Amino acid sequence: MNDAWRTADDTTGAKVLIVDDNAGIRRALTLLLDVNGIGSISVASPEEALEAIATQDIGVVIQDMNYSEDTTGGAEGVRLFREIQARDPDLPVLLMTAWTNLETAVQLVKEGAEDYFGKPWNDDKLISSIRKLIQVRELRLENRRLVAQGDRARRKLAENFDLRGIVYRSPAMHQVLSLATSVAQSDAAVLITGPNGAGKEKIAEIIQANSRRKDGPFVTVNAGGLPDDLLEAELFGAEPGAYTGSKSRREGRFEAAHGGTLFLDELGNLSMKGQMKLLRVLQTGEFERLGSNRTQKVDVRILSATNADLKAAIRAGTFREDLYFRLAVIEIHVPPLRSRAEDILPLAEWCLPRFPPPDGVFRPLSPQAKTALSLYDWPGNVRELQNKIQRANLVAQGPFIEPSDLDLDSSTTFGAGAKRPSGPAEAGVDSEGGAPELSEIEEALARAHGVISRAAAELGMSRQALYRRMARLGISVERRMTARS
Repeated sequence: MNDAWRTADDTTGAKVLIVDDNAGIRRALTLLLDVNGIGSISVASPEEALEAIATQDIGVVIQDMNYSEDTTGGAEGVRLFREIQARDPDLPVLLMTAWTNLETAVQLVKEGAEDYFGKPWNDDKLISSIRKLIQVRELRLENRRLVAQGDRARRKLAENFDLRGIVYRSPAMHQVLSLATSVAQSDAAVLITGPNGAGKEKIAEIIQANSRRKDGPFVTVNAGGLPDDLLEAELFGAEPGAYTGSKSRREGRFEAAHGGTLFLDELGNLSMKGQMKLLRVLQTGEFERLGSNRTQKVDVRILSATNADLKAAIRAGTFREDLYFRLAVIEIHVPPLRSRAEDILPLAEWCLPRFPPPDGVFRPLSPQAKTALSLYDWPGNVRELQNKIQRANLVAQGPFIEPSDLDLDSSTTFGAGAKRPSGPAEAGVDSEGGAPELSEIEEALARAHGVISRAAAELGMSRQALYRRMARLGISVERRMTARS
């Protein structure tokens, strides 16, 4: 009879699963763990190991590479590891190997195993590794819980509101959409800020779609692109003969939006004269067509958007403070794509079928292409991502879309060490003046008890951005655990 399912019961919580056909090794490891206050379960075969993983609270697996008599190739260990990965990819696995299995163990580390150790082993080093991996498991489960919580929140939001088909996964965008849908039913003016290409107009569409004006018109005007001599005619309309070449009555955008929503894009580029005229109609709700002295009144909700820092423009005297307060009753900031890295791959996958390749063969992204997309800095945001995917569909020749098909500028990838532009929206991320340094990150991790999501929130970063920053600073899993303890 073997000692399968033998358990060291003097500890609680997740246990170490020992998988080895040698009873002496199982007893030695069980005793070592027991002496160090670590609970364990030991089994003799891969089948028993998989049953234990399915039914017990396992924090770390220590597995041998061979289980049948006179086998040394490690094939059984490879199959067991891959089955564990398939069932629970977040479960840390330590490999026990003899010199004949070393090459196989190295390959499995590349596939996701945490590490390998030889027989005989160093007790202190092995216990240290196991303690750290138990904490790694806790962190992964916490992150998994947070991801699942986020998935439920996204589903609930999509069930309750019309999100106009927006694709996102990041907590940052969920916060944006939650705010947008919560203010949609009011008639309050909303100012949407963020960089070009980040999706400000999509947020405006979502507000309109969930408002009491959803059945009314949604009129968009590029406010900053209107020269002063055409501004009044464009916004308020014009009578015949009001200006050279005007032969018929022209309806302005305010009239066209009556009963609905007027979206003023590129607001920060509006001239001072244009700002003054816009302020008057916002204050009174009244205007006159160019060339007419008859006052008209409209019922319009105003949404506006800008990539400019309007508060800085107010200080510089180039934007009216009274107009800002009229337009920014609610302000919603759409973060750049680089600070919501969770959205990159879902958006890329969404774009793929929307740009048919010339040969009609839709190609998936290769693992290398996915990595390249995730590491790219995206200065052009979602708009640039769409362009890169369209290009890739046009030029790709192989069975997959590869990094070379995407034509990503290596000087603007995180891995190239490029600095991000600094700005008020980038606090806490890897920017020229605001990147958290090694000591700040480790202190934040310590305060968060090693939970990446909490440390990221404290630093004002996404989880993925923090992981990238940690990688660039050389903060390994081991150092993370040191910061936590």
